[in-house]
Amino acid sequence: MTIDYALARELMVEQQVRPWEVLDAAVLDVIGRLPREAFVPEAQRALAYADIELPLGHGARMMKPVVEGRMLQALALQPGDSVLEVGTGSGYSTACLAAMAREVVSIELVPELATAARARLDATGLGTNVRIETADALHYAPTRQFDAVCVTGAVDTVPARFLEWLRPGGRLFVVRGRAPVMEAVLLRHTGDVNSPAVESLFETELEYLRGAEPAPQFSF
Repeated sequence: MTIDYALARELMVEQQVRPWEVLDAAVLDVIGRLPREAFVPEAQRALAYADIELPLGHGARMMKPVVEGRMLQALALQPGDSVLEVGTGSGYSTACLAAMAREVVSIELVPELATAARARLDATGLGTNVRIETADALHYAPTRQFDAVCVTGAVDTVPARFLEWLRPGGRLFVVRGRAPVMEAVLLRHTGDVNSPAVESLFETELEYLRGAEPAPQFSF
């Protein structure tokens, strides 16, 4: 069966993303034209525009389109922005970020995922302003700060180092808390990393970043 991906993309925007309060014209333009199917494992390609998470292997999952849309909208990226993405995954969110910002540095813990994402970005020509590094976010030490940080996996609590990666005025998108109810939030660097401005965005559920899960609870 031949799939009309352009039509599927249009329906995804109009039936999923826009009704979920994603109204930013720049965001709708990006997700309405980037080929999401090119970033999905071949066995899952028919589901590229479905309202579900898709398995990528190695315990990773591709976020739902609606979550990606809300994430991009919350970050309010400008053409001159420098972005750090935590969790490259399939490379699709990376491509979206790169289409809206000046540059993206994306870190991925799993080398195989990083390599596959790089290949997809190169094949689509959407990664010319993207650098992918294989690194553990909980030990990552960049040599500079960023206008925006986008975390594509959940954390139990937001590590202080994530805020230290922001320039004053910078924005951090992250999903925090414990399943089944997690909270997507936008944190703004107000000049004091210990007192960020916090905006609650929506409830969702994501896989945890490795090492950022809740501590085990023991009962006796």
